[in-house]
Amino acid sequence: MATVQVENVRKIYTRDTQTIVVLDGISLEVPDGEFVALMGPSGSGKTTLLNLIAGIDRVTSGMIRVGDTTVTGLSDAALAQWRSRHVGFVFQFYNLIPVLTAVENVELPLLLTRLTKRQRRERALTALRIVGLADRAKHYPRQLSGGQEQRVAIARAIVTDPSVLVADEPTGDLDAASAEDILTLLDTLNRDFRKTIVMVTHDPRAAARAHVERHLDKGVLAASVERHVPASRDAHEVPA
Repeated sequence: MATVQVENVRKIYTRDTQTIVVLDGISLEVPDGEFVALMGPSGSGKTTLLNLIAGIDRVTSGMIRVGDTTVTGLSDAALAQWRSRHVGFVFQFYNLIPVLTAVENVELPLLLTRLTKRQRRERALTALRIVGLADRAKHYPRQLSGGQEQRVAIARAIVTDPSVLVADEPTGDLDAASAEDILTLLDTLNRDFRKTIVMVTHDPRAAARAHVERHLDKGVLAASVERHVPASRDAHEVPA
């Protein structure tokens, strides 16, 4: 079953009298539990495609379905509600709130749920354990390294057990060792927890960790590069 289906999607921006075609008839399927890397030069449309899949932006034409939901047919209010439950976001610059502790940052997406305060805290702590930062729960972002901040951001992304993780240059602001740690974590989330991941990256080493590599150029997808992937262990919910 495809977790993400993109069918003949076009995205056009109009600035004054100029029309800019960012995506031109993109079709893409991401099977459940897949790890896909989107690559391409700046301006190729890869981040735009990621934002459309995540429901951050809207298509000009075409259809996007994630799981059982046709995202392109949702109202703004329904889209915001769907996005908060079904999409986990990982960005290049972490986007942590500096006055909140690690566990408080991870809890943020759960404020939109009906969970009790105690349940929210338990889930946030579980997510931090999964990313290896249980001992940093009460630390503020300024007390963490860049790699640790990104781990907190990933914990925040998985705390609602989303249908898909979207990662936009998740290693772009990290040194080589920290970047490798983050890629290993994403690989673990995919293999052991069956998280579906769509990642935008400029880094060939990061893309090499994905199972499927797709290249965009001038708004058009090239043929995919697929790699053999060992069988995954039994899937778990994230968090338990």
